[in-house]
Amino acid sequence: MEALYFLVESVFSLAVYAFLLRILLQLVRADFRNPLAQAVVSLTNWLVLPLRRVLPPAGRFDTASLVALLAVQLAATLIVFRLRTGVVYPFVPLAAAALRQLANSTLLFYTVLIFAQAILSFVPGSRNPMTAMLASLCEPVLRPIRRVLPVVGGLDFSPLVAILGLTALRILLR
Repeated sequence: MEALYFLVESVFSLAVYAFLLRILLQLVRADFRNPLAQAVVSLTNWLVLPLRRVLPPAGRFDTASLVALLAVQLAATLIVFRLRTGVVYPFVPLAAAALRQLANSTLLFYTVLIFAQAILSFVPGSRNPMTAMLASLCEPVLRPIRRVLPVVGGLDFSPLVAILGLTALRILLR
């Protein structure tokens, strides 16, 4: 039974991360010609495109993608809780738990992205589409830290500070 819980949680987590990545790519105005961005769009279009017919964008922000992300997270929280306990949760606590889980997932996702970008920065000649996308995703988080924290001896400590801050926020969410 634990294997089933693991598989269901894993599939929903991957779906949430795909929709989250779609929104983040839109927010940072990433290059959607990137193969990874195209894969994310293809994986999430099944829900976003029908929602787009009824939900107009708010300025440059795609409300259909946000509603899709929230719906997938809410479904994930509901189904996983139901599998684990056998109880149907009331909507308001369920929605609050889903939003808290989404915030935690976003913080964890950024922690992993920043860590991956920091590791790739040490690899010489690592100029590929993935590196460019990581840079565009991480820059909005790292830029404010870089303004305050100078480069010391050629080393940029902003990823370390960002990871510590994101981890502290995740602890506060518990």
